Amino acid sequence: MHNRITNWTASDDAMVENAIRRGATRRELLSMMLAGGVAMSAGGMILGRASDALAATPKSGGNLKAAGWSSSTADTLDPAKASLSTDYVRCCALYNRLTFLDQAGLVQMELAEKVESADAKTWTVKLRSGVTFHDGKSLTSADVVFSLKRHLDPAVGSKVNAIAKQITDVKAVDPTTVEITLANPNADLPTILSMHHFMIVQDGTTDFSKGIGTGAFKLETFEPGVKSIFAKNPNYFKSGGAHVDSFEFFAISDDNARVNALLSGDIHLAASIKPRSMRLVESQPGFVLSKTTSGNYTDLNIRLDMTPGDKADFVKGMKYITNREQIQKSVLRGLADVANDQPVSPASIYHNAELKPKAFDPDKAKFHFEKAGVLGQKIPVITSDAATSAVEMATIVQQSAAEIGMNLDVQRVPNDGYWSNYWLKAPIHFGNINPRPTPDILFSLLYASNAPWNESQYKSEKFDSMLVEARGLLDEAKRKEIYGQMQIMIAEEAGTIIPVYISNVDAITEKLKGLQANPLGGMMGYAFAEYVWIDA
Repeated sequence: MHNRITNWTASDDAMVENAIRRGATRRELLSMMLAGGVAMSAGGMILGRASDALAATPKSGGNLKAAGWSSSTADTLDPAKASLSTDYVRCCALYNRLTFLDQAGLVQMELAEKVESADAKTWTVKLRSGVTFHDGKSLTSADVVFSLKRHLDPAVGSKVNAIAKQITDVKAVDPTTVEITLANPNADLPTILSMHHFMIVQDGTTDFSKGIGTGAFKLETFEPGVKSIFAKNPNYFKSGGAHVDSFEFFAISDDNARVNALLSGDIHLAASIKPRSMRLVESQPGFVLSKTTSGNYTDLNIRLDMTPGDKADFVKGMKYITNREQIQKSVLRGLADVANDQPVSPASIYHNAELKPKAFDPDKAKFHFEKAGVLGQKIPVITSDAATSAVEMATIVQQSAAEIGMNLDVQRVPNDGYWSNYWLKAPIHFGNINPRPTPDILFSLLYASNAPWNESQYKSEKFDSMLVEARGLLDEAKRKEIYGQMQIMIAEEAGTIIPVYISNVDAITEKLKGLQANPLGGMMGYAFAEYVWIDA
């Protein structure tokens, strides 16, 4: 028995604690530990230790206030349409998913009690009992069927329509059982269901302004682009529910103003602060930094279907004139990993480490710019503080280009309206992509020919067919090989320049406890409000 728990670590303890917070039953917790090689008697000991740790630390009460960095008048409470971090934070407070990812990146159950399949094509979802919506209605399979089918309806405009299209049928077997049939096998389905867009909403909902879900908070106020206020849900299905009595979330786009709001005591958390603000926070007693490196990145997008991106040599020139090391060191103060122009970060087991980043090479860049016939032309580049560090990145690229006679006209536009007016639309512009749990999700959202967020309008039939092939493979080695090839294709053929994978840094008061890293992004994968507490 002793040998079976020697590999159990403090992070494993934290995983158990997180599962308890998520509402896992004792049987589910013991099953999880047994799967990790822990004997039943030792599992009971670990469970007791985790329960004691949780019981000793969280405190109830208080009014949580937090500020994000980006918002818009297009902010929404419809999970299917969510696109900004502020949308994700609100959705995590109001709704639940069938599954979720813990801090170790492992799939755990939330509204689902079980998600099972014998062939990765037909899946059975067994729902938890005793879950109610904010208006008192009980959760049933009809709600799950409705929620999933919404993503297939073009009129809804779901951000994950391309991913959801693999679902060919969703039906209720009985009030607590749902059967999901896919067009082709996909072993990632339980992970896909953990995405923020796949929150479960009430059957028949057309008006999302009330935010009626099963989540830890009820909506009190929602002013798009301004603020959101939530009150603790007293009937939450998870034991104990949220620790705080209320939660207020809004955006302060200016980094200095966001940090000053934290230091003055107006908020408990300032999300995604810039590296230059870190020293200020660290120099002040009573404040700490929460760092997460999970695949977030800001990219420079060149549309391949518009001038000048329709010239392959212009795109190549831009990749060689991007000084990745300088961006890492100067812009992000080392809080980033140099990237290789594709979205699968080193945090993923599928990351292709053999694919080396393009070297900074002004001579090669000049050669390609001359070949494209653009050297000396004024080329507009749209940037904004709406995308993390995009203004600073644009400046570095602009300066490097100027030294070889390339005139990049950097145009800084306001945060408000950037995502609806410029992102995906301007010939050359910046984007900011939050972490996603699988290569399939990243590729389906961003690089498939029909991807809803195809930032450079990259289209390849070969890439599309490889995406489908890898999705259904149970052979992990083969799957990793295909994903590695696809990363090479993106780096060489797409018009997206991903210079670094950014470490997200949230600044918090020491009074805020319980914040943990999560592979779905900063602010505990945007779900922090349910789990943190205020140690007044």
